[in-house]
Amino acid sequence: MTAVVTGIGVTAPNGLGVEAYWKAALDGKGGLGPLTRFDATQYPTRIAGEVDGFDAAEHLPSRLIPQTDHMTRLALKAADEALADAAVDTAALDEYGMGVITGASGGGVEFGHRELQNLWSKGKEYVSAYQSFAWFYAVNTGQISIRHGLRGPSGVLVTDQASGIDALGHARRQLRRGTGLVVSGGVDGALCPWGWVAQIATGELSRVDDPERAYLPFSAEASGYVPGEGGALLVVEEAEAARARGAHQVYGEIAGYAATLDPKPGSGRPPGLERA
Repeated sequence: MTAVVTGIGVTAPNGLGVEAYWKAALDGKGGLGPLTRFDATQYPTRIAGEVDGFDAAEHLPSRLIPQTDHMTRLALKAADEALADAAVDTAALDEYGMGVITGASGGGVEFGHRELQNLWSKGKEYVSAYQSFAWFYAVNTGQISIRHGLRGPSGVLVTDQASGIDALGHARRQLRRGTGLVVSGGVDGALCPWGWVAQIATGELSRVDDPERAYLPFSAEASGYVPGEGGALLVVEEAEAARARGAHQVYGEIAGYAATLDPKPGSGRPPGLERA
């Protein structure tokens, strides 16, 4: 069994769509800047990666807007692009032979923040019925599955920054079990006061206000991480199934997958990653 990538969709702070994102990458253009989604002047961290120029109403049916968090709207846009890029006609394939596996570090916390604010300030009558699922970390998988009729094996992984990569590993696993196609990757976003305070509490956020210096992960001057929103979704297919449906491109192969955890610092145990 060979797992190949046939479609890509991106919603990122430095590019909405694959073409814009790839150009920004080639130009060395970052996506960090002062946080504008809410007033962050009283917080110790004020820099974030926001997806600029994204108007959900331009990309999604109006019925989806009130029932989705900003994070999920970005995920739906990325899934649409990935499936279009792969030229997949989902109506022509077995709906139970296609699945969705996404990664997340949290969920639709902006939606949840707003509804909890309504509850506390106005009362339970003002809380949206969509709060029952719009905040949930598995909601991206569910909404993509419903929108495109992908009713095969699906799931979600919550493994923080590793979620997107882990999701692709599990997508490959489903292909090995007989699923023909999986939409997989990670899209997240927690740029709201609730999500912001939760991340500040870790003590690991950068407090540098210069977007060019706030995130320096491989430098002695590193001061922490900077939250962002968005992500990428891929169409992953079994190679023979992709050829059978006439897939016109293959970006690459997922040749294998493994995951480990390093031991607690100071434990005296060796790192989980073995070096050749």
